[in-house]
Amino acid sequence: MNTPDPKPVPFSEEQLDRLEALLDAPELAEAMRLDEIQGYLCAALAGPRPIDEEDRLIDILGDEEAMDSGPGREAAGLIRQFSENLAAALASGEPPPLLLYPREEGNDSQSDYVPWCEAYLAAVDQAPEDWFEHLEEENEEGAEREAEYLDERLFPLMVITGEAEAAAREHGETWPEGDERATLEEECEDGLAQAVTDIYRFWLAKRGVGTIRNDAPQAGRNDPCPCGSGRKFKHCCGRG
Repeated sequence: MNTPDPKPVPFSEEQLDRLEALLDAPELAEAMRLDEIQGYLCAALAGPRPIDEEDRLIDILGDEEAMDSGPGREAAGLIRQFSENLAAALASGEPPPLLLYPREEGNDSQSDYVPWCEAYLAAVDQAPEDWFEHLEEENEEGAEREAEYLDERLFPLMVITGEAEAAAREHGETWPEGDERATLEEECEDGLAQAVTDIYRFWLAKRGVGTIRNDAPQAGRNDPCPCGSGRKFKHCCGRG
């Protein structure tokens, strides 16, 4: 008798705490922090083709030697599950809660978005296919419109990391100051989770899933899941 596939199990606070503890192990001295891992994965799972799982784990944990250590193997298992849950959340269109550390130790009133965004942009740079070149090669007529769509959603990350300001000043353009600057930065922080969700779903559709909807992507039950997790669709975003 066939039984329905179980629904995805949320990544628990206990698992996050365990992963955070493992990342502090001496064997993982070069590993990313939790905020960087989430930012990196949001981009690594997106794009024309996701970064391969093994390459993702090496990037996150530091190197192959770290992956082969006891803490590295346990952390890798948790990161795999975290990736699957993150991909499912992004595919659903519901922005995931961002994992952020405070800007100053002991002061939880202000979250530091910079490491999260820097890790995201690093994954964009490491993508196996350049995002914008892929658009031009695949759809020359619509490439400009699609590139503009991506640019608009990458803009919050560029503002938060300071890259947008640097580019503006390099071209002799003015940049907001004072209250106007603070408002812009706050808007970008508030819109960050939705922006990266939109980008993920954009690439999900570009990979051939079709029109984006708020339910699971339409793929064959035994096909690889278009979210890039490496699992069959029925065992990932197609669970239900």
